[in-house]
Amino acid sequence: MTTARHLATIDQLRSQPFPRESGRTATGHSGAGYHIAALAVSEDFWDDDGTRRGLVQDQYEADRDGLSVLLTARWGPPQVFSLWSVFDRGMEGEEIPDPWDALSQSVPDVHLWRADGHWIALGVSQWDKELPFELLVTVTEVDPP
Repeated sequence: MTTARHLATIDQLRSQPFPRESGRTATGHSGAGYHIAALAVSEDFWDDDGTRRGLVQDQYEADRDGLSVLLTARWGPPQVFSLWSVFDRGMEGEEIPDPWDALSQSVPDVHLWRADGHWIALGVSQWDKELPFELLVTVTEVDPP
């Protein structure tokens, strides 16, 4: 079951030590104090007239919201944290720590929990309108900026 796999991935990331150096992993990207993993990745939209993209976006947001319900049962209601101002501050030259800088470049907002000394963020990423959507989870000890 996909939801069970998503929960298992989140639990695995929460139990893994953070690397000293940034680098690619089997599920995404990790660095000092964080793991980012793609739980699901859609097709791209190069040949789409816009209709498929909207449907897929709605589905990925529904998947995020459904997973959020299960995580709420574990850790309570999430904070919905907008990354727009984080992105804007980074564009103005402020030093934004990863994973927040990386997330703010493609994720408009995250559902955010604090559990066992870690932040767990769940969001939907899309780098550009032709590129795939990603359901991302981030586990980090770095406080949101």
